[in-house]
Amino acid sequence: MKILELQKNSSIFEEAVKAFWEQWGSEENYRFYYDCMFHSCRTEENLPRFYIALEEEQIIGTYALLRNDLNSRQDLFPWFACLYIDPDHRGKGLGSNLLEHALQEAHAKGYKHLYLTTDLEGYYEKYGWTHTTEAIGLSGGSMNVYQKATDQTS
Repeated sequence: MKILELQKNSSIFEEAVKAFWEQWGSEENYRFYYDCMFHSCRTEENLPRFYIALEEEQIIGTYALLRNDLNSRQDLFPWFACLYIDPDHRGKGLGSNLLEHALQEAHAKGYKHLYLTTDLEGYYEKYGWTHTTEAIGLSGGSMNVYQKATDQTS
């Protein structure tokens, strides 16, 4: 498996947009994903960034580093989002590999912490993520916020 930043490999841009949208989008928001990913590939800023995991040139996983993951805690960033592993490749540690890759990328970009929101219980904790606070989502509901230091040597 190789992990690529979409900006650095835009030859599969359309396929990558489709992969993210099919897992996280709806019929109404394909343009949202396309526009966000299109501009992320052209900015000189270090966020947002979208990553794909490839095996034999097939997308088998995704994740993103974002400025905000559509919640009220805009004081916290970057956000880890859109973790997905193709069902045929689950149970092989790929999610853990993508989490570690994201921490390394965030650290290389100068960030001390990485944040995420999830309704999963127990998954991120087993990789050392800590539930630290709550955020309010677009629907008005409360969301658990987790964080992890990007410098794994401390």
